[in-house]
Amino acid sequence: MKHRLTIGIPVFNGAQFIAEALDSILTQTFDNFAVVISDNASTDETETICKAYAAGDHRIHYFREAANRGAAWNYNRVFELAKAPYFKWAAHDDICAPTFFEQCIETLDQNPQAILAYPRTTIIDKDGQFVRHYPDELDFFDYSLCKRYRSIMRLYRKPRSCNPIFGVMRRDILAQTPLIGGFVASDMVLLAELSLRGHILEIPEYLFLRRDHDNVSIRAYPSYRDRIAWFDPNKTGGLQRGGWRWLYEYHQSLQRVTMSALEYLCCHAYLAEWAAWNAPGLVKDILKVILWPFLKRL
Repeated sequence: MKHRLTIGIPVFNGAQFIAEALDSILTQTFDNFAVVISDNASTDETETICKAYAAGDHRIHYFREAANRGAAWNYNRVFELAKAPYFKWAAHDDICAPTFFEQCIETLDQNPQAILAYPRTTIIDKDGQFVRHYPDELDFFDYSLCKRYRSIMRLYRKPRSCNPIFGVMRRDILAQTPLIGGFVASDMVLLAELSLRGHILEIPEYLFLRRDHDNVSIRAYPSYRDRIAWFDPNKTGGLQRGGWRWLYEYHQSLQRVTMSALEYLCCHAYLAEWAAWNAPGLVKDILKVILWPFLKRL
């Protein structure tokens, strides 16, 4: 069978929740999919659990790395292994309501100009209990390129949750991007580039249950330096310039997307607006560069 959808699950030490995540995938009303799991050298029971699921369902494929190569590499690895025309990232600790896949794919099928469809988000705790609804606000139906970019740059003028990245996407469009970068909030930059490439549509139902617990990345790695090492272990202990990296990546995405001269100028105006909002952080990054020879001795 040629699957229409690939679900990519990057995981490291996910034994506590991955069985529940896989159960929510296997009980979807849409079942024409394959699951690709890439294990970043877990040291807990993740391997045993995943192999058991793979043995019980031919749609599940498990791959294991000999060493932890970082979250960014692992997210991109599951995409590289995907072959279906539609693709979805899935975290090992989140849950998908039964009609998640069906409604997203139906929306994309009916809207050829749309490249990403995602449902509304509910935050749950470690026990799966309701915490709150989270407003993602990326429903860009009938928005022009400039209006989409303006909306997302204003929404993400400061880092916030990027839940739509766990929606269903057209693989061929996603392949034209750098995917997940080895820096903090690279999913935020990726969403901005996707907004340039097509429409992003929201399913008006709460079908995505995102789990908030002590081991989620932002809690497990509270410092910026630790979090960047989680994305890319090769950058452990180095100087990090988050604001300038975001600004550079946003600029690069504008170079990759074909648009009119007027749209290009318009988007750069919104990028300049973003830079003005983030001026204190950009100045702080400059100071870190100046002081880095002294700081690294501490």
